[in-house]
Amino acid sequence: MTVSGFQYLALFFLSILVCGALTPLMKKLAIKFAIMDRPNQDHKTHVQPIPYLGGLAIIGAVWAVVWLGSFAIKLDDRTFQMVFTILLPATIMGLVGLWDDIKNLRPLPRFLAQTAGGAFTAGFIVSTNTVGSPTGNDIFDFIISVAWIVGITNAINFFDNLDGGAAGTVAISSLGLTLLSATSNQFYLASLSAVLSGATFGFLFWNRNPARIYMGDAGALFLGMLISSLLVRFEPNPINPYTSFAIPILILAVPILDTSVAVISRIARKKSPFEGGQDHLSHRLLRRGLGRKQVAVILWLITILFVSYAFILSSIPFTLEGQVLLISIMTWIVLFFWFFRQDHEVEIKNLN
Repeated sequence: MTVSGFQYLALFFLSILVCGALTPLMKKLAIKFAIMDRPNQDHKTHVQPIPYLGGLAIIGAVWAVVWLGSFAIKLDDRTFQMVFTILLPATIMGLVGLWDDIKNLRPLPRFLAQTAGGAFTAGFIVSTNTVGSPTGNDIFDFIISVAWIVGITNAINFFDNLDGGAAGTVAISSLGLTLLSATSNQFYLASLSAVLSGATFGFLFWNRNPARIYMGDAGALFLGMLISSLLVRFEPNPINPYTSFAIPILILAVPILDTSVAVISRIARKKSPFEGGQDHLSHRLLRRGLGRKQVAVILWLITILFVSYAFILSSIPFTLEGQVLLISIMTWIVLFFWFFRQDHEVEIKNLN
């Protein structure tokens, strides 16, 4: 299987168009059936109810473009099976999220569904020997893969707390994965990542501030499951195993940073990590007096920085990998402590 640069661009822009067209339809459907995100909890910062179902537009766009693209690229049976086993668990997870949007599930059933989806995906990846950075032990590979998939799925869900924040970050991260995969001839990963990036950019047109629709848990859980599964299969270029493991983490460094700051802050305050709160990166930046648009752009720029680190690590000589890896780790640590030190008890100002 080979994919040309023109085909990648076609998949990317077609995904933008399809998701951009589906999203307003999902908005109308959400309004008709009163599927809304209402500001009825303390951690909500919007004032008026916002329609959900944006996640369905993303899921529909990804499936539609993958289906159309399979005819143009002519997937072989093995590649089609790999694509199917990545998309199916992510879609099921998205449907669980949709149920959560409508019925407000408790954390345990949602966690069990994530674990089951992660176990299925990890089991298939390990059994087919398609782990991008294997440890050499199938049991360890399975455990690490499940932990990664479940952790990232939750991280993206937690991170979806600002107009355009999560959508823009996932769009940038998946675009970075597209370029990294394409340059290392991992064609089906690059193709799926191009579709994912295009779909999230298409949704971002409607989700940027002021957001006209939210992706909801349906979108966040789908995106988290899909991009984490793609990164498990991604095989980095560096020979150094530490660098190889670091590259996927760097691509999603911002959602990981957000979850780390929020969870550790809650534990320090003796609150449940699963309890919603205004202690995410976006909330802390808003308390600094920044506007919503400014905060979203800052989060996108930080994402670009860490994706750039991943690109550098994938292309520099072996002798320089350690220095760049250390710089990227120190950048993440500095950002963690800066965000963590922000006073999360101060009343949010300048939300508009």
